[in-house]
Amino acid sequence: MLKTSLLGRDFNREPSPLDNRSKSLSESRGSVASENVHPTEEANRLSIMQTLVHLLKCNIGTGLLGLPLAMKNAGLLVGPISLLAIGILTVHCMVILLNCAHHLSQRLQKTFVNYGEAMMYSLETCPNAWLRTHSVWGRYTVSFLLITTQLGFCSVYFMFMADNLQQMVEEAQMTSNNCQPRKILALTPILDIHFYMLTILPFVVLLVFIQNLRMLSIFSTLANITTLGSMALIFEYIIQEIPDPSSLPLMASWKTFLLFFGTAIFTFEGVGMVLPLKNQMKHPQHFSFVLYLGMSLVIILYICLGTLGYMKFGSSTQASITLNLPNCWLYQSVKLMYSIGIFFTYALQFHVPAEIIIPFVISQVSESWTLLIDLSVRTALVCLTCVSAILIPRLDLVISFVGSVSSSALALIIPPLLELITFYPEDMSCVTIAKDIMISILGLLGCVFGTYQALYELIQPINHSIANSTGVYA
Repeated sequence: MLKTSLLGRDFNREPSPLDNRSKSLSESRGSVASENVHPTEEANRLSIMQTLVHLLKCNIGTGLLGLPLAMKNAGLLVGPISLLAIGILTVHCMVILLNCAHHLSQRLQKTFVNYGEAMMYSLETCPNAWLRTHSVWGRYTVSFLLITTQLGFCSVYFMFMADNLQQMVEEAQMTSNNCQPRKILALTPILDIHFYMLTILPFVVLLVFIQNLRMLSIFSTLANITTLGSMALIFEYIIQEIPDPSSLPLMASWKTFLLFFGTAIFTFEGVGMVLPLKNQMKHPQHFSFVLYLGMSLVIILYICLGTLGYMKFGSSTQASITLNLPNCWLYQSVKLMYSIGIFFTYALQFHVPAEIIIPFVISQVSESWTLLIDLSVRTALVCLTCVSAILIPRLDLVISFVGSVSSSALALIIPPLLELITFYPEDMSCVTIAKDIMISILGLLGCVFGTYQALYELIQPINHSIANSTGVYA
């Protein structure tokens, strides 16, 4: 199926409302959705349950397991309150994005506009002449942030899967049926963690060759099942014999709180999927219900796991809660199940940058080379995420860095600005203007200071007793 990318259209022709060519799911992937849907494409649209499954899976990733450490970085009182506030703001910004896209699609008489297009079309009608002239860069900026964010997620997934595979393999001889609290293990790694990343690489490459979103929904369901099973076992353990939390600080230092902000934003991974999921639904008018239901479940899960996990392990809380679980076969299965879920989730998150980059590259070559170039670019992007994971060993800091830089921009900074640009000519209320400005400033401050703190921590000498990539070893 020929796909025309968001970027590729600027080098070929202007978007046409009469463009009837069938296209795959593509907003956060950057492609322009077809304006008229063929019957065959209509049959492939998502049901309410499939949409909910995708929404949950896109938000429940590796960041979830880092929330107990995030709570430690914020404090037992400040952490849950801040996480709830960030969750509410993130959902509000998702709604803003939906409203702006709907308004612009009606104004332009289009069936659908994606995130990048919404930014570009809103800039085309803003009062500032310079912004109108350079409106296309709004789309390019959103596309770049989407690529950076999603590839960052994928790099973290590589780290997480390799971490857990290394622990399962190299702790196998010491694993028993007696699930006692984990003790510090003085082990020397048999094989470097980079070996495990390279072992996973070919399987991930084969996975991303699957391009059909409806097919990926099957993997999303499998990922949700394995994730649900692992979450049940984690909660079953952490709610037992929780120590007295009175010794835990209610508020942590401002430096560690900045790391909390990046991790918290990172966990809300699904902002780029909001518009394409709505566009791919059989009944898009029901998407608001799916969004509120799904994100409510996500926020409740985040707060419960983060708070209970921190209360259970206290100052011993690791970068991933799996590192705190007992070394027995039952809880080793948690690592296996969650890693399987993350493996399948990789394909969903990877689909975003792939659908921005690949159609543009394909548009530059003849049709006979389309398949080869498609597969080659997919392979190269997967290798890029693997290399990034190899070069940066601290999972907790990478999560904070990606969350601070790209996720905060897409989730908190751009949507309020988009609402200002889109609706300002139509007499917005002063309250709405003030609200949007405050949210954007909050997101910007978190982005700047969170990025600084994560980079500062990354350049410090690695203490192997705390570095996540070797966190199981002393």
